[in-house]
Amino acid sequence: MNETILFRPVGQKELELIQQSEFTAFPPRLPEQPIFYPVLTEEYAQQIARDWNAKRSPEKVGYVTRFRVNCEYLRNHEIKTVGGSVHQEYWIPADELPEFNRNIVGRIEVLHEYRSEE
Repeated sequence: MNETILFRPVGQKELELIQQSEFTAFPPRLPEQPIFYPVLTEEYAQQIARDWNAKRSPEKVGYVTRFRVNCEYLRNHEIKTVGGSVHQEYWIPADELPEFNRNIVGRIEVLHEYRSEE
């Protein structure tokens, strides 16, 4: 297999920017966001979208996206574990995001939507 499936929890504004790219790229990071964090499991992405994005974002919504990335590109980055064994992610420097986007295979899919009533 030459591709790896990754996930990314996103909020409303980031999803709108992904839509503008016709679901082919993630938007540039903001100056205060030096790292792009795609995660390895759907479960971890769901936790973040449900428990962080939907509860703490101004729009009170979180989405889980799924996409495929060329394995050759990912070999240059190590997997980081930031909690339990399910909490694994890649740390992609913000200035490498254009190259990361060029290595996305196919389209970015939206799998889940979470809304908070708070």
